[in-house]
Amino acid sequence: MDCQNSTNILPRELIEQIQKYVDGKVIYIPKKQKNKKQWGENTDTKQVLALRNCQICSDRQNGMTIKQLSEKYFLTEKSIQRILRQEKM
Repeated sequence: MDCQNSTNILPRELIEQIQKYVDGKVIYIPKKQKNKKQWGENTDTKQVLALRNCQICSDRQNGMTIKQLSEKYFLTEKSIQRILRQEKM
């Protein structure tokens, strides 16, 4: 989140109106719904995780145990099981 001084971006009259409600407090102004982005939209994280999950499934099909997968990918056994279950779907 990027903090900015309101005096640099808002008209003085508006600041005075806001001060009636939250004088000296920090507030968050959410984005408009149409400007919101989905998780991972700005990075390649979704693709990286999808590739990792495919590799986990491949390793499992090649005989690795849940425990071995957990150690290899630094995930809990429950997380490995969840990934395998989701990839089946």
